[in-house]
Amino acid sequence: ERLRVITTDVRVDAHRTIFAETDPAHHVFNVTSGAVKLYKLLADGRRQITGFMFPGDFLGVALNDFYAYSAEAMTPVTMCRYERSRLEALLDEYPSLEKRLLNITANELIAAQDQMLLLGRKSAEERLVSFLLGLARRAQRRGLPPEPVHLPMSRSDIADYLGLTVETVSRTFSRLKREGLIELEGSDQVRFGSRKNLEAIAEGDSA
Repeated sequence: ERLRVITTDVRVDAHRTIFAETDPAHHVFNVTSGAVKLYKLLADGRRQITGFMFPGDFLGVALNDFYAYSAEAMTPVTMCRYERSRLEALLDEYPSLEKRLLNITANELIAAQDQMLLLGRKSAEERLVSFLLGLARRAQRRGLPPEPVHLPMSRSDIADYLGLTVETVSRTFSRLKREGLIELEGSDQVRFGSRKNLEAIAEGDSA
């Protein structure tokens, strides 16, 4: 009951910024519908997408007074917005809430480590397949069917996330389709031809 008092429902149109890197971290958000991309701007002006968020995910759990990344709606998004100062005041009173936020922070660290492995050690095909399988697993954790994999992000967004060019992403999708490993339903849905074979590719064992 106390938590709902400090919550505001927010709707953000597609392609609008929710908050920007270095903005004061006054709020924490919980996505209730739609999809969000997180990104950082590099010193040379390029953008590195660091993650994609879906219903049930929290945004803006900052460890200091400013957001460490920017968040942009990829589709129309609805969220619950919590005032950070008042939310933090409840942590001592509600240990389960504090544990949840600590888990979120830990999961963000794990995701960052996975991303470094993805960018540093895997081929383009391994990166894309790992990405698709990861989206399927996240859907299952939210109680949704793993297939078809829904892709609310653009090919450019996928390229920025995986550290590839748009052309390489498009060619890799085409090759996976040609080899019968995936089926494309439009530009935003993917079905797996052989999940076992895809998992072998993601692990670097495609022989």
